[in-house]
Amino acid sequence: MQQTSLSNGRVVHQSDLGRVTQVNADDLPVMKGLSIKRLTLAPGAIRAPHWHANCVELGYCLAGEALVTILGTGDFHSVFTIGAGQMFHIPSGALHCIETIGAVQAEFVIAFRHERPEDFSLQGTFGAMSNASLGNAYGLPAAAFAPIGKTTQGAYLVRREGPPAVPPDAGREAAHKFDIEAQPAMLHPSYGAARLGRAQFWPALTDIAMYSLRLTRDGMREPHWHPETAEMGYVHAGRARMTMLTPDGMTHTWDLAPGDVYFIPRAYPHHIEVLGEEDMHFLIFFDQPMPEDIGIRTIPAALAPAVMAATLGVPSGELPNLPRIVADPLIVERVNPQST
Repeated sequence: MQQTSLSNGRVVHQSDLGRVTQVNADDLPVMKGLSIKRLTLAPGAIRAPHWHANCVELGYCLAGEALVTILGTGDFHSVFTIGAGQMFHIPSGALHCIETIGAVQAEFVIAFRHERPEDFSLQGTFGAMSNASLGNAYGLPAAAFAPIGKTTQGAYLVRREGPPAVPPDAGREAAHKFDIEAQPAMLHPSYGAARLGRAQFWPALTDIAMYSLRLTRDGMREPHWHPETAEMGYVHAGRARMTMLTPDGMTHTWDLAPGDVYFIPRAYPHHIEVLGEEDMHFLIFFDQPMPEDIGIRTIPAALAPAVMAATLGVPSGELPNLPRIVADPLIVERVNPQST
């Protein structure tokens, strides 16, 4: 299986503070180098401070408004707000938390650069240390830490007392914040658009990237493959059909609906087309900071017609008049009825 639901996926946490579902290699064994979570936070809720031991984190805000706080090495400290259509990046091992600052629920899709992310909580770390050692760290008597309970697990979501503490400059640009939906679309034919969150435009990215891909019913993501990049996609809106070929010659086709997630191993050929009348919006994550692909539209410019004809098993005179272009369009117009 290459596809499953994230909205109805394995529940990591559920309470009046929010809900967290997850798809990783335990749920989709084909996953390698990537996994994904969906996080909802009620007003006043906080994704408790934590860090990931084995991967970076890349998040996209679907709805609401939140404050992201990051503490990294070299005294690096960043606090910024994030809203719908904006993204955040968390380096591996960096302490971070996410808290709602608006009156409505905030919602995120978060990708991780590992098929099984490992978490450490701040609460669990405090619980693992003696009161005396904590006191020594802060220059306080051990008794000052007596009211803090001893647990090595830590709560996933916690409730904030009072209003959020939002710094006056929290809305500014930040190295680990990216307003992807405000970017000009790199590709924008009338039947689709692609906005690229990759190292070319967001230097903080070192081993992960994300494309925001939109297609109308008249567009199609051309058949293609990523030579050195795996692909993990989340369906934000619309319905679509994915077709993929495996090395053993098996073709897999599945229909995707909002909330679904899929995984394509590196170099596996695949394509995406819209089902129905509603426009499609995919969040597509990659395990490289600068994902590249080879689209079949560019192949006739590389191979001689006689080679193409012999390869496809037709006489040269019966080979379709394939256009010879060198620039991969990524999105093509659908001039034929929907595939069956």
